[in-house]
Amino acid sequence: MYWRISSLVKPFSFPKQFLGDLDAAAAATLIAAAADIALILDRGGVIRDIAVQNDEFAAELTGGEDWVGRPLLSTVLLDSRPKVEAMLKEAATSAAPKWRHMNHGTSSSASVPVLYSAVMAGADGRMVVFGRDMRAMSVLQQRLVNAQQSMERDYSKLRDVEMRYRLLFQMSSEAVLILDVARLRVVEANPAARQLLGSRGEKAVGQALTDLLDPGSVAAVQAHLASVRGGVRADSVRARLVEGAAAGDAAEIMLAASLFRQDSTTFFLVRVAPAGLGQIAAMVPDAKSKLLKVVESAPDGVVVTDHDGQILTANAAFLEMAQLVAEEQARGEPLDRWVGESSVDLNVLISNLRQHGSVRFFTTTLRGEYGATAQIEISAVAVANGGHPCYGFAIRNVAPRLRGEVRPGRELPRSIAQLTELIGRVALKDLVREATDVIERMCIEAALELTGDNRASAAEMLGLSRQSLYVKLRRYGLGDLGADGRD
Repeated sequence: MYWRISSLVKPFSFPKQFLGDLDAAAAATLIAAAADIALILDRGGVIRDIAVQNDEFAAELTGGEDWVGRPLLSTVLLDSRPKVEAMLKEAATSAAPKWRHMNHGTSSSASVPVLYSAVMAGADGRMVVFGRDMRAMSVLQQRLVNAQQSMERDYSKLRDVEMRYRLLFQMSSEAVLILDVARLRVVEANPAARQLLGSRGEKAVGQALTDLLDPGSVAAVQAHLASVRGGVRADSVRARLVEGAAAGDAAEIMLAASLFRQDSTTFFLVRVAPAGLGQIAAMVPDAKSKLLKVVESAPDGVVVTDHDGQILTANAAFLEMAQLVAEEQARGEPLDRWVGESSVDLNVLISNLRQHGSVRFFTTTLRGEYGATAQIEISAVAVANGGHPCYGFAIRNVAPRLRGEVRPGRELPRSIAQLTELIGRVALKDLVREATDVIERMCIEAALELTGDNRASAAEMLGLSRQSLYVKLRRYGLGDLGADGRD
């Protein structure tokens, strides 16, 4: 790093008149005051005296060493030695002095920057070298370099984001328009939108959206946009394109808008789709349309959420389980309002989806709007959805199956493995009781097997009275007992 300071020096006009009576002590004081560090060099460039303005700078600069008697060349780093030689040569030839940046080595890895200039001080070749401490300037320049590098990294990230946005915008199969909020003029339109708009698609940019719509649809679209601008979550609105603007059968369209900000300016992002056969039917092949109808009518609940767990759509089975009347009651609400013992359940589920892409047989509870609860089993999948991930949840009510698994009356699970399957479905105290019963039954069965079904020997082996053993055999339905509880 170099600092450029003008080498032009304007000398005093009358030095003898005003400074002629200065003695050596006064001259030394003036020299020391004029610089952060001042050096007296002999003809050979060896330091004969030194003056430093503060102890902290002196300690860092010299490292505690005495420079007196050492050549100035030996105190600087290798890259600064040619500058020392040039400075001394210029001073010896009475050339105009120049300021040069040099670095002194220290005991630490850092160097101390100093700006030097030398002038002749006597006929015997003595020179006075003035030095200015440049540490503060060096720190400022390093901060400037760091700030510039940080800005370059930020600009690079912004360029990458813009490139990805442009690529997604151009390749999206969904027709998208970006409108200026103030005038409703089309700022950008992707290729799918231009194709949908037909003959007016190529000239859509710069036109007002209302100019592309049939006059009878303008009021409904403006009301929709006003609702979105006011922060109201609005459903899509049906509109009709102006005569001759539609491509093929796309005169009827479905239009949905949302707000976003860019560079302190607000825009509408408007998604457009044909509405001839309904939005879904027109956008997907016939076979896929049938699949969607099956999902809508499935007996298991199906929910689609955004990456934050906000419900985008839900089928009728989920609405029934959640005790909701219409899908609008669920749309936009967090899924954990109805699913999970607490929000922790859904957070765990979504975390696994983000990590693995799919989850199977996640057991939790569903709470209805009016207090009903049900044990459910969830299988879920994450879908990229054009760079905006969404999650699909298949929700099955497993309460009837659980009732079949939990023993009616005194019937018991046959193993500990069965008990572990009940974790999360049955309270802990019930699990402990079940585990105790399982162990007791297993011990009785093992004792009967070891004694060849001899009840007296089995009771003695277990440390029970015969009567207590018969009670437990009757409780667990083991063996053939008579009416009196004996063989």
